[in-house]
Parts: sequence; structure tokens; C-alpha cells
Amino acid sequence: MTTASARHILVDTEETCLSLKEKIEAGEDFTEIAKEHSNCPSKAQGGALGSFGPGQMVKEFDEVVFSAELNKVQGPVKTQFGYHLVEVTERSE
Repeated sequence: MTTASARHILVDTEETCLSLKEKIEAGEDFTEIAKEHSNCPSKAQGGALGSFGPGQMVKEFDEVVFSAELNKVQGPVKTQFGYHLVEVTERSE
């Protein structure tokens, strides 16, 4: 079975999401931004979600995690929880 590891930042608005993405792309640390801004309990681990398989996350999140380029920040990804920045850190086929 395919598995992936990812980290994310969850915020309430698309504007905030885009602003944080710009900061990361300008060289700021994903982990630090996650700890400071994310609404998800995973912020304590810098947004790290660990390893998971298809279907374990909401559909919109799954689609990005199992198709996106590795180690590149994706988003905003809108789900029922809010807006996510997602970075896939590894994936096994």
C-alpha cells in the first residue's frame, strides 16, 4: 500500500494561507510558522502528521498528498477544517 508523510499548516482564511506561503517561499522556516500560526494540534510537531495511507485524511487533502511533488509547499488547499499549506516529505509507492 502507498503511504505518505506530510506536514501542514491549518488556518481560517485563504488570505492568511497565502501570506504564510509567501513567507515560507521567501525562506522562513515551515516548522516555526506552523508552531506559531496553525490551528491544528500538529503544530506542536511543526505541522508533522506522520505517515498515513490513502483515505485516512479528508479527500481534498488526500488528493494533494498522493499526487504533489515532494518537498514543495502546496496550497491553499480548502477542506471542511479551513485552509491548509501542505508539504509532502516522503511517499512510498
